[in-house]
Amino acid sequence: MSFDVAAEAYDRFMGRYSLQLSPQLADLAGVRAGQRVLDVGCGPGALTAELVARLGPGAVAAVDPSEPFVAAARARYPGVRVLQASAEDLPFPDHVFDAALAQLVVHFMSDPVAGLTEMARVTRPGGVVAACVWDHGGGQGPLSLFWQAALELDPRAEDETRLAGVRQGHLSGLFEAAGLRDIEETALSAILEHAGFEAWWEPFTGAVGPAGAYVASLDPERRAELREHCRIRLPGGPFALTALAWAARGVA
Repeated sequence: MSFDVAAEAYDRFMGRYSLQLSPQLADLAGVRAGQRVLDVGCGPGALTAELVARLGPGAVAAVDPSEPFVAAARARYPGVRVLQASAEDLPFPDHVFDAALAQLVVHFMSDPVAGLTEMARVTRPGGVVAACVWDHGGGQGPLSLFWQAALELDPRAEDETRLAGVRQGHLSGLFEAAGLRDIEETALSAILEHAGFEAWWEPFTGAVGPAGAYVASLDPERRAELREHCRIRLPGGPFALTALAWAARGVA
């Protein structure tokens, strides 16, 4: 899946969570000075920023299928080689990176096993492939409350609980199918504070991802009904939500 939205819209919607996951995923992959690392499905660059801080821009490469996101990442991180490409067809030779990371991407790959296989191909033998995906299937992701409300009103809504890797153990299974070894799975978390309901709801109106696309597809009356259905599930004042992501690492 490619996101044809402005980078700033993604920043407001999911980027705030991504910034919290990035150091955790980099730690899981063992990213450290002296390595060369690839960010697969970089988006506007939340994980890219963490990799640049650890390694310097010359040691980081990034790819994303979205033209707006590639443009944003190039502008934000001069010196990083950012290419427009999909995970399933990485434009690099074999064994050129010490690690390849994919943050909140595997469930959007058209073929997750092929994408992870490509990540392993471009990673040196003994190097690390690591990825994380929200716990959409277990109901602890940042969009779980939204989709629960949507499904109560529209049982035919296509939520994100059936996507690849979104349940405990699923990501490890994909890693195994991609030929990775010494696989470990763990959980990452992010806590996001909201000033109130409007601050929580507004990012859903930016047409970002499946949830945003679903909101955009509704007529004004149904959109207002969904908004109210979400509102009654959240506190009236400031509140914080904790989101869980499943993460896995394997050796190429």
